[in-house]
Amino acid sequence: MIEENKSSMKNSVRRIIIAGIGVLIQIIWVVVLLMRLNEYSQIITLLTVAIELVLVLAVYSMDTNAAFKLPWIILITVAPIVGICVFFLFGRSGATKKVRARYRKIDQQLFAYLDQDEQIIEELSKKDERLANDFKYLWKCASSPVYKNTDVKYYGDTCDAMAAQLEDMMQAKKFIFLEYHAIEMAESFQALRKVLMAKAREGVEIRILYDDAGCIGFLNPRFIKYMESMGIQCRVFNPIMPVLNIFMNNRDHRKITVIDGKVAYTGGYNLADEYFNITHPYGQWKDSGIRFEGDAVQTATILFLEMWNALREQDVDIEKYLPVYPYKAKEQGFFALYGDSPLDKEPAGENVYMNLLRHAKKYIYFTTPYLILSDEMTRELTGAAKRGVDVRIITPGIPDKKTIFQVTKSYYPQLLKHGVKIYEYTPGFMHEKQCICDGEIVVVGTINLDFRSLYLHFENAALFCGYEAVSHVKEDFEALFPICKDMSKEPSERTRRLRLSQLILRLFSPLM
Repeated sequence: MIEENKSSMKNSVRRIIIAGIGVLIQIIWVVVLLMRLNEYSQIITLLTVAIELVLVLAVYSMDTNAAFKLPWIILITVAPIVGICVFFLFGRSGATKKVRARYRKIDQQLFAYLDQDEQIIEELSKKDERLANDFKYLWKCASSPVYKNTDVKYYGDTCDAMAAQLEDMMQAKKFIFLEYHAIEMAESFQALRKVLMAKAREGVEIRILYDDAGCIGFLNPRFIKYMESMGIQCRVFNPIMPVLNIFMNNRDHRKITVIDGKVAYTGGYNLADEYFNITHPYGQWKDSGIRFEGDAVQTATILFLEMWNALREQDVDIEKYLPVYPYKAKEQGFFALYGDSPLDKEPAGENVYMNLLRHAKKYIYFTTPYLILSDEMTRELTGAAKRGVDVRIITPGIPDKKTIFQVTKSYYPQLLKHGVKIYEYTPGFMHEKQCICDGEIVVVGTINLDFRSLYLHFENAALFCGYEAVSHVKEDFEALFPICKDMSKEPSERTRRLRLSQLILRLFSPLM
């Protein structure tokens, strides 16, 4: 199967090329048609100008981050026909009315199973009102309750995380749910595949959900048939197609494993070789994940079922995937798993980060593979540094996307100027998406510090405090700083040409 998959990767790449060409042809056709009509009709020319004006006003009044508005307004104003066509394809992150309605229906059904125990909130409020407010926000705005009867373990090495994940999967009795942005039918997936096949033969229900764009260079369409022949259900999120599709810009970037509703995993790693340092396309890969067990697993199940049923409705008996197990947590921490959706106009991922920045007292550390910030996030980062908070961000030393890395570096001067410390992970590519504030509260998940994660993708993360795992995250950060390059001590050698190119890239970075 591995050899077959290697030979078929050309077909997967060819598929995305064909899809891209198909979309490009449609855009060109519309643009040419409008330009020709403009040549023959003054009325149509005036109509185009009117549409341009209305669209610019509509963009300006959009309930979204200001950084999204400026590049669209410039593009529509400078090149009206092209700008209008491209905007209607990529500019509306809320997807189509039909897609939004489908998700609303699914969410109303599923999130009704989640409830917040007010006694937990009261207990946390007595300990620390600031931390309690962070969790209150998630319940009020992201339907994500905070749990107490839950244990969490942190893995700063993805190989350790996968070993534990495989061990838990081998104990599965009822179901295993896997949702990943990218899956590669290669060495890293083989041990997992064998476990899934064995459990399927035992009658365990197996479901795999993956994003088509994330797997376009890894999997071919035969993957689904192959898995289903082994008794494993598969669904692909938002297939790449050669037709104009507003929703195509929204991807499933979540990483979730749920086992029997008892144990769950999440973090930054996908199921591909480089995430486990089997291959090294960008030097040493650094990633992380968590395992959690107890009441909070219910949220992980709901988040998975949200995406699974939004593609093709199926589940009626939801309760069978939400079993109640007698569990006694070993630690008395507080834990909330939350999802972030581009369809609800609530940037939960960004707001959680900014809430932590606002009440940081001593230090706050971030890791992110990409650094493309809104004005609001930049203001919170620099504002915390100006208050005397030790604000640090670790970015890659070896980038996977050179153009995006130039955008990332364009934010360095402003942040460094105001006291934010930036470190580049010199051994290779930093893919962790996590944050620790004052050694008290931690975020670990899939959410990058960039516009795609914060505004366009379906994401998830965990917010927790009061666990030994918090100190393990701190230890991971402390082990990273000595092997990173402190950019505040590096001389700035940006030429005018480089500054100009970075300025242009940064202007249009929200559209990347």
